Amino acid sequence: MGGSLANGAIKTLRTNIIGTGLRLKPSFDADFLRLSEDQAGRLKRQIEREFALWSESKDCDAAGMHNFYELQQLAFLSWMMSGDAFVLLPFLSRKHTIYDLRIRLLEADRCSNPLTKEIAMNNKLSNGVEVDSDGMVVAYWFSDKHPGSSLAMPTKWTRVAVIGEESGRRNVLHLMEAERPEQRRGVPILAPVIESLKQLERYTEAELMAAVISGMFTVFIETESQEPGEFGVSLPPADNPTGEPLPPTDEDLRLGNGAVQFLQPGEKATIANPGRPNSGFDPFVTAILRQVGASLELPYELLLKHFTASYSASRAALLEAWKMFRMRRSWMSADFCQPIYEEWFAEAVIKGRIDAPGIFDDPLLFKAYTKAEWHGPSQGQLDPVKEANAAVIRVQNGFSTRAREAAELTGSEYESNVRQLAYEKKIREQNGLESGIEQDVKGGDEEDAEEDQT
Repeated sequence: MGGSLANGAIKTLRTNIIGTGLRLKPSFDADFLRLSEDQAGRLKRQIEREFALWSESKDCDAAGMHNFYELQQLAFLSWMMSGDAFVLLPFLSRKHTIYDLRIRLLEADRCSNPLTKEIAMNNKLSNGVEVDSDGMVVAYWFSDKHPGSSLAMPTKWTRVAVIGEESGRRNVLHLMEAERPEQRRGVPILAPVIESLKQLERYTEAELMAAVISGMFTVFIETESQEPGEFGVSLPPADNPTGEPLPPTDEDLRLGNGAVQFLQPGEKATIANPGRPNSGFDPFVTAILRQVGASLELPYELLLKHFTASYSASRAALLEAWKMFRMRRSWMSADFCQPIYEEWFAEAVIKGRIDAPGIFDDPLLFKAYTKAEWHGPSQGQLDPVKEANAAVIRVQNGFSTRAREAAELTGSEYESNVRQLAYEKKIREQNGLESGIEQDVKGGDEEDAEEDQT
């Protein structure tokens, strides 16, 4: 947490994967639900309004500190740093709120084994995760305080079942990335490179201190002794030829910017030149960071935000990084956003805020109603013209859709863009502007052609 490189790597992952938050796009199965186009449009807008009422308010947080999108960032950071994160979904009724569903994030260190003989002897409990005879996770054990807490109070543990016995709803969400079968707890993403990063931080500090010492220029003035004393016996201070008093014998010599130090008779100053800045510092650090980036699946250019290569090389680095970003974004959507959305949707239907007939009669209907997509920040473009032309070609040949391209290029929604464009075209026509956006583009092309001919 104190290292600039380690902290920067995790924040880079957070910014590109989560950014300002993964936004909801309802994609319920209108055909299966037998909804007309008008009914589907009304239901979609109703879901978006109701979800915004809950998600954009801090009432969705059990602690009342963050909204849903800020909680996404916090959960993801905890997941990366600690290896896993735990989310509880309690129903807490509070004043002046419509929905009772709350999100409570727990520190990963609080999930641990109770310090009691009866529980410790149970071989089905490991690191706070309880499994049944089939190996399925059935409960988690959480302490009432952090293991590093300074409170002189006995620690108590609470068992929280994954699935409520009576309600059947999910009580705990466990965010982790498994690397081995039967793995029950996650591993911090920096674990493979934490030693290299720490040693690199120490090396950087040593080089910085050496450069500071090398930048200090100190003048030492040595005076000769006329009557040297016996060994081990200090001599009284002699007269200084410059007329200035000599420092006492017990004064420490210090380096400083432009300082002048006087030495006692018989003393001699030897300056050790550290030879800094070191010309080999940057190549060595670059080589280490390339290895760190390979472990984190982050290209060196993106790890340091340092793009000096060609367009093709920089684009290849970004495309490789976005393979990992999309993978982790998909995990975050499936393990955090979607389960919470389904719990909220059920409460909204129960309270009559959303009309979804038969949603609790069949799991297939519930799945059809709560199907959704989660879109995060767009990838961005190194060359917007090339990226836009490529998007047009993909749409024209059926390789993609306008909705997907709008989400990936600008992070916007195609349907909203069309409505806004129609409104802008209407305003232009009302104010006597004969051309729309399409005509403007054609006019620009004609002007360019005339200039070329000239």
